[in-house]
Amino acid sequence: MITRVVALISGLLFGLGMMVSGMVDPVRVIGFLDFAGQWDPSLAFVMGGAIAVFMPVYLLVVRKMEKPVCETDFRLSQKKSIDAPLVGGSILFGIGWGMAGICPGPAVTSLSGGNFGLLLFVASMLAGIWLGCQIQSKLESDDQLKVSHAQMN
Repeated sequence: MITRVVALISGLLFGLGMMVSGMVDPVRVIGFLDFAGQWDPSLAFVMGGAIAVFMPVYLLVVRKMEKPVCETDFRLSQKKSIDAPLVGGSILFGIGWGMAGICPGPAVTSLSGGNFGLLLFVASMLAGIWLGCQIQSKLESDDQLKVSHAQMN
């Protein structure tokens, strides 16, 4: 039950943040990616603000936790190198982000508007996530993602 409550509160905060900051508007995202035209730095400020809020919480609270609030262990990638799957996934994400002008979080947040194009985007995104999970499960076992408290610090 607590997992669902935490997920609900987290989702509400994220969606509210996306709406208040205006990051659900694809024009802002395209403006951020348009370095050669009329560059809009507002997305960078939103990301910087999010990092400025999260980083102290991570350093002061999360790193000291024995386990996550809703799980039995932390699951972080053990990879420390830049490999072909990381580069390939980044390229695919960037192509999709540039084509649609919106990334997954704001797309889900914008579903409440009933825009058919966003519904199609989210359905396609879910299909891509499913396909990516199938590929990743063949590349990494679940035990490789488990991280002990000592490994986080």
